[in-house]
Amino acid sequence: MTSRFDRAFPEPLLAKVPEVTLLFWVIKILTTAAGEATSDFYAAHNHLAGGVVELSLMGVALLIQFRCRRYYAPAYWFLALAIAIAGTGVSDVMHLTFGIPYAGTTILWSIVLAAVFWAWDRAEGTLSIHSIVTRRRETFYWAVVFATFALGTAAGDYTAVVLHLGYLGSAFLFAVIIMIPAIAWRFFGLNEVVAFWFAYVVTRPLGASLADWASKPHELSGANFGNAQTAAVLIVLIVLLVAYCTLARNDIQRPHPSEPSAP
Repeated sequence: MTSRFDRAFPEPLLAKVPEVTLLFWVIKILTTAAGEATSDFYAAHNHLAGGVVELSLMGVALLIQFRCRRYYAPAYWFLALAIAIAGTGVSDVMHLTFGIPYAGTTILWSIVLAAVFWAWDRAEGTLSIHSIVTRRRETFYWAVVFATFALGTAAGDYTAVVLHLGYLGSAFLFAVIIMIPAIAWRFFGLNEVVAFWFAYVVTRPLGASLADWASKPHELSGANFGNAQTAAVLIVLIVLLVAYCTLARNDIQRPHPSEPSAP
């Protein structure tokens, strides 16, 4: 007998995440950057109200995404953006409100991310995004996404502030680092799942550093464009690209029979 929960959040019919293409990486970096700028905008005006808005936005986005039975670009990227905003806010609160140093929040979120990966692999036997065909696997997936966003915020701030690289210097650093899994997969046979998640984690500090460089004042090594302006430009770009994906439908996964089936 189908429960009320199952009716509200049915099991997926098909994969719930997009195929990995160049456009996927472009939108992913844009969402990380937009999340950073948006959260910083809220924090600069009213930290408490901003936190309520961020968590509420993420809650709505989760409801929409989990009610979908297959990948739908607007729902997926809306949730990715909402988590980018909330993940930034949570990481910043840990540093600014509770006084945890950037090194501490970076280590903490690294441990959380590793723990979620371990639990996911132990429960499902695969970390491949081509296997996100059950509600439980999707839950693990979004838990990993949240942890990567929080970790990336902390790591980006650590390199920019503590290591004195500045925001643009940090962006260059992570732009180099993100090439490592691509080269290792292409030329040295690195496992594609490891390569994907390596690159996925690094997109967060890369995007966050770019957003901070664009939005922060000159005295903080930024270009002084402003949080609101930076967020607005990035969100418009995201909307346009997601609209293209929705119409073109070239980011929908094809079946991957080699992937382990759901238990």
